[in-house]
Amino acid sequence: MIGRSRNHCDGPNSAQVLRSSLLLLVMKSPIRFALTGGLFALLRCGAPPNVPPTDARADVAVEQDAALDGGAPRYVMPACAQSAGPFAPLSTRCQHLVDAQGRVVILRGVNARIDGVFDVTFDDGRMPVQPIPTFDATDAARMRQLGFNFLRLPINWSGVEPRNTMPPTFSDEYLSRVRAVVDLARRAGLLVVIDFHQDAFSKEIGEDGAPLWAIKPAPEMLLQGPITADELTRRRTSAQVLRAFETFFGREAEGVVLRTRFAQMTAEVARRFRDDDAVIGYELFNEPIADEAQCLALHAEVGAAIRAADPRKLLLFEPPATRNIVDFAAVSSAPFPLAGGVYAPHIYTLALSATETARRTFTRQTLRLSHANAAREARAWATPTIITEWGYDPNGIRMEDYVDLQSDLHDEFGASAAIWLWKERSQGAWGLFDYDASSGRWSERPAFRRAIARVYPEAIAGWPRSWRFDRAARRFELEYEGSATVSAPTVLFVPAAEDFAGSFSVRCDGALVQSPRDAQTGRVEVRCNGAGVHRVELVAN
Repeated sequence: MIGRSRNHCDGPNSAQVLRSSLLLLVMKSPIRFALTGGLFALLRCGAPPNVPPTDARADVAVEQDAALDGGAPRYVMPACAQSAGPFAPLSTRCQHLVDAQGRVVILRGVNARIDGVFDVTFDDGRMPVQPIPTFDATDAARMRQLGFNFLRLPINWSGVEPRNTMPPTFSDEYLSRVRAVVDLARRAGLLVVIDFHQDAFSKEIGEDGAPLWAIKPAPEMLLQGPITADELTRRRTSAQVLRAFETFFGREAEGVVLRTRFAQMTAEVARRFRDDDAVIGYELFNEPIADEAQCLALHAEVGAAIRAADPRKLLLFEPPATRNIVDFAAVSSAPFPLAGGVYAPHIYTLALSATETARRTFTRQTLRLSHANAAREARAWATPTIITEWGYDPNGIRMEDYVDLQSDLHDEFGASAAIWLWKERSQGAWGLFDYDASSGRWSERPAFRRAIARVYPEAIAGWPRSWRFDRAARRFELEYEGSATVSAPTVLFVPAAEDFAGSFSVRCDGALVQSPRDAQTGRVEVRCNGAGVHRVELVAN
């Protein structure tokens, strides 16, 4: 994720700060246009953050646009006349993911940086960039119990291909550690997205990502840890990091070679996991510091390489990292060029940098704009959406409100999403757990756990129109168009009694149904099938 640091937004007018920052960035290096392209668009439009350019539209029904713009009470998911794609274990159909039984699948996931997989250590005596938590079967099982049904697993090029050899060679030891995590996830009932991750290009000059041999031009200074959030922010905008991105995404021969090597590396990972049905897909490049055309070119090249090695899995692609800041990206004029694509924006409205006043006064509409923009963007790409990162300081101002509203917006727009982060003992110490350095123990943050706890549909036996969880009333409602060809049940996740209710009742089209809750997974199967519109209600007793 883009770095978390102390708030620098108080003081001068925000437009003046943006304008001054842009001029400074552009004057110092050509690549800085990639960091700030979205901000240029912001200033060009004369609009505050969260507002897309005036041409950010698509040819859709008037009522859908009204809902996206906030002119209707709540977004109603559009119908779909397409058939599901040929991918597995999950495929795509219009704006949703679907399973082999024809049900729409909703993913609620969590990111986990894992010791031995998130590669931030050195073999030359330098201190690790940061301490990374371990991960075991207890972690995986607890994720599932809390309602997460997928793990976004960041892995690094430096771990997969640490040496520059011809032909390329890949680390069996490192990939065996990745395999071990995937195995733990499978046994716990979690699906996995393998994320080709980087932050500030490389651990050698930033936080994680590329191996030393892939940094061009060669670094002027190799760095080490431990780093703070502020130090990471400085590294992200350092000359050697920005030059490395400029080369990697550039047109010169070195960039072409590096992108080819990166694509070959991702294909090797895909080859190793192509028969693993716990893995649903690969995220092609985390938070690219590049413009829209450069991102699309990389996604097409890497996606084609992965597709040749593993034709069954999904391809998750991100917009430029500037979207994390301005809450919108360009609206494509054409669908994503590879079948099985999934749009994977990150949504951090107010979470990374905002005034105290903004955090005290935000409303649902403040946060909704980024989601509406993401829906437009995904619709133009003709893909589903998985928000592969979102989050907030667990001790932050109005944390409960922020998390609840963001989760409700995921529901409104039918988006899958993965929260950042499971555990963290460095930088901002985000995550669902506190770490006690004196004992080395982790303990859950009850307030944060309660904030994320909600009933949601994991699998829907038809095409959803809408669903909603009313936390105050402890009530969940789902409406969908059923299908005569779908016989598998609708599946809901219901939190444990401490976070929801000791008992509850379930109705299908007004009739009570017996639907027990599985204690290990929280899953509740509801038989509410057949053609026609169905309504499932779950209410705490």
